[in-house]
Amino acid sequence: MSWDICYEYMWYFFLYAFLGWCCEVCFAAAKSGKFVNRGFLNGPLCPIYGFGVVLVVGLLTPVKDNVILLFLCSVLLTTALEWLTGFVLEKAFHQKWWDYSKMPFNLNGYVCLLFSLMWGLACLLIMDVIHPIVAGFAAAIPRTLGVALLAVFTVLALADLTATVATVVGLNKRLRQLEELAAKIHEASDSLGERLSDATLAVSEKGEALRESAGERRAQRAEEQSRLRAAREEALQRREAALAELRAANEALLSTYRFGQKRLLKAFPDMKSIRHSEALEQLKARLAARKGDK
Repeated sequence: MSWDICYEYMWYFFLYAFLGWCCEVCFAAAKSGKFVNRGFLNGPLCPIYGFGVVLVVGLLTPVKDNVILLFLCSVLLTTALEWLTGFVLEKAFHQKWWDYSKMPFNLNGYVCLLFSLMWGLACLLIMDVIHPIVAGFAAAIPRTLGVALLAVFTVLALADLTATVATVVGLNKRLRQLEELAAKIHEASDSLGERLSDATLAVSEKGEALRESAGERRAQRAEEQSRLRAAREEALQRREAALAELRAANEALLSTYRFGQKRLLKAFPDMKSIRHSEALEQLKARLAARKGDK
């Protein structure tokens, strides 16, 4: 591939990634009634749109005059790209970022027939109407300025990708901590109940044994029962304090969002965690409750 072609396709990628982000934002605004920064990255780019259109333009330009063939090939190309993207993201980050499982004729929840057909129709519009405008815009940019802008855009996109990956890794760590805390809280609650039950039975059995010992003095019985009660109360207080600390730590994890995590949860409301599904649902429920309070 020559430098001129590479230059053109880099511009196509960034322009269509931006236009795709605009489409996602408009769709989310129409659906939710407010702005949502959709997309995997923090910036105004949806790379899957950039890669998808670049593939279609690069591979299907020779058949653009054959509407049926262009439509079918566009459906196949974009569907394959979306499926591969969903699969790679799930394997890399252990999360399913979108889920079409409830849609008819879906494949692994990554793709479905309806959106594949919509992609095909969109590609017909792009090849016939939009791409000539985009190509003309890219060609009109002075080469020196264009190279400089592409360099800046590439650096910013890579920095954004790095930050987003760090955010996802941090989110997974947080989900793991939430599940570990939930397990500890459950264990502490069970232990507290068992200690309370054991202590009650011990006091009862000891009192019964002392009552049955005719030779024991009343004062000795009272002292023994008092000691057992004090030990029971001390053990319960320690357990309750430990349980309170665990619950406070759990609340802090649920209430504090690091940079980018809240945005990702809003951008991908159907996100599912493969390893920490309960913790992720807790976070999403807390975020929804916060939105309801505002």
